Amino acid sequence: MYEAFYRLRAKPFSLNPDPRFFFGSKGHKRAMAYLEYGLSLKEGFIVITGEIGAGKTMLVRNLFKKLEHEDVVAAQIVSTQLDADDMLRSVAGAFGLEQEGLNKASLLKKLESYLLSVHRQGKRALLVVDEAQNLSPRAVEELRMLSNFQHGNEPLLQSFLLGQPEFRATLQSEELQQLKQRVIASYHLSAMDAAETRAYIQHRLDLVGWQGDPSISDAAYQLIHEFTGGIPRRINTLCDRLMLLGFLAEKHHFDRAEVQEVIDDLSQEVVYSTAPVKPKPGLAAVPAAQGAPGLEERIEGIERSLNRLLAMMRKLLHTLGEDKAGERISHG
Repeated sequence: MYEAFYRLRAKPFSLNPDPRFFFGSKGHKRAMAYLEYGLSLKEGFIVITGEIGAGKTMLVRNLFKKLEHEDVVAAQIVSTQLDADDMLRSVAGAFGLEQEGLNKASLLKKLESYLLSVHRQGKRALLVVDEAQNLSPRAVEELRMLSNFQHGNEPLLQSFLLGQPEFRATLQSEELQQLKQRVIASYHLSAMDAAETRAYIQHRLDLVGWQGDPSISDAAYQLIHEFTGGIPRRINTLCDRLMLLGFLAEKHHFDRAEVQEVIDDLSQEVVYSTAPVKPKPGLAAVPAAQGAPGLEERIEGIERSLNRLLAMMRKLLHTLGEDKAGERISHG
């Protein structure tokens, strides 16, 4: 919606992980180096952890893009509380194999036959498991068992495990000591610092044809970093709403006040919070929704959000009306 107003070719802050927007922060470059190092070894497990929204899925998309012309057959699973049998079925499905109605022994035989056929073609199989913190220890152990498939001395399957920080604790359990011994490298993807946050925002804007409109002050960049903690997904959410606010108010410059206005709106929208949000330096904590205290403020926040939505709809209808009027004139 705001793209045309700011003369941008596309939306710069989409939440969908698009490898075209990959930004090589220090952490993301190092994580990619670990993944590529793992690929070069052709065996074992690589573990990448990071906070929610830190960019783990973007790493996978970027990796897959690089593998388009390589002799690697890659498959991805986004785990959701899988047990051991579900894990095998998910792996088979990820590689395009039929798994319905098969027992465990048949599934294992089918997977091994498929992996051998990939090897005979001069290719190798890579499995990427995202949200690995949701896996039970038995499901993770099942992945280790799959790594036993070999042709001669060559492994038939390599796995990359991506998850939230708690997955590191899972790997420390006694049940997974054998898998831990097969982890050849692990890396924790940290948040971006203030300078990288600024470069990240400008990188995404530049990719869609940004010519400095809107301009963004140093104070605005600093507040964006303070509120988001340098987490890419949070930055995208805040900046997308900031651009929308600018469009509605016809602003061509963002300062700290505009960013704070969006932060206030986002904070008020979390009306069912059950615990106070730990404040960033210089920011007030978001009040918890507990009983009557603060109810009036929350209602006012909801009203502000609704008013913004109504303003957005009015502006959109007005723009559509002008476009149709222009079409009638051009065809008149």
